[in-house]
Amino acid sequence: MAAFREGRVVTVLERSDRIVRAEIEIGTDRVDAVGFPSMLGTLEPGDRVIANTTGLELHLGTGGVAFVLWNLDGPRSLEAGPGHIMKMRYTPWQTEVAAVEPPESIHHGDLAAATSVDGMPVVACGLHSQIAGAAAGIRERRPGAVIGYVMTDGGALPLAWSHLVRSLQQEGLIDFTCTVGHAFGGDLEAINIFSGIAAARIVGGADIAIVAMGPGLTGTATTLGFSGIEQGQVLDAANALNGRPVACLRVSFSDTRPRHRGISHHSVTALTIAAQTRATVAVPDLPAELSETLWGQLRSHGICDRHVIATAEGRPGMRLLEEKDVDADSMGRAMADAPEGVLAAAAAGVVAAEAISGEPG
Repeated sequence: MAAFREGRVVTVLERSDRIVRAEIEIGTDRVDAVGFPSMLGTLEPGDRVIANTTGLELHLGTGGVAFVLWNLDGPRSLEAGPGHIMKMRYTPWQTEVAAVEPPESIHHGDLAAATSVDGMPVVACGLHSQIAGAAAGIRERRPGAVIGYVMTDGGALPLAWSHLVRSLQQEGLIDFTCTVGHAFGGDLEAINIFSGIAAARIVGGADIAIVAMGPGLTGTATTLGFSGIEQGQVLDAANALNGRPVACLRVSFSDTRPRHRGISHHSVTALTIAAQTRATVAVPDLPAELSETLWGQLRSHGICDRHVIATAEGRPGMRLLEEKDVDADSMGRAMADAPEGVLAAAAAGVVAAEAISGEPG
């Protein structure tokens, strides 16, 4: 059962129209808290609040903060949102959004009969952090490309929770965002992964879409029980829409867990069990010994037989992230401490950039 606690706002640390961060006092403890103004309204020092502290009490990583549900001293009602499509449906936190698909949307006519993205490359990632390397790889190879990030609901649902996305947009590495499923808060809102990819192309004018869940991968040390398995389904969706799917490998030589060393078992499962269609798998150029390990895994798991393999140099993309001071830390490791994962993502971006053909639909 979720844990709900009453507290008091001590200090507002950060605020924007999408997210507010504060320090709140609960009993004798002071904890970090986050709220979303579209659902909550404003927060001010001294306000009494109700917060969900479940993540704190379970000692979670990504979600280990208090989430403010209600400001007891704030506005009693908020203005209705701009649309009627509900996300987080039939929960106490359901919220309305202006999705791109329904008839009242100005984009309805463009999307009504859409079934193709006309060959647009779609980079499918298994981790949220990979979007940084993928975007940098694209931007370094094709500086003028329009890059859209499509965020699924496999991880965090509010896009505002991602500091990484804010950094990438501020630095011009991502041009717009689209949230699909029950994820919300993107520049565009869509109902599912198919319409989200189509919206990125047709509404956002993307040359390339990067698709990944929000922060907070769920894993269980089982073959099928992890949220990143959606990567295979994203690749299939891109193929179904006449796109060019590019798979980003989860690669690490810093992770001490054998199942994640080299190519993670998450990538293997997504590419051999979840994905039912053929995609291009991007492989980064690495030192000979590490590269030999990757190629051995690709062959032994049959990935070379099921998919097209393309190698690419990821270091220029990684250097671009360093120049922009964007640290694509992953699984608690800084970019400099686990470079192989960033290089793999940047390589996927390069492969996708080289696959651009024609103009956005």
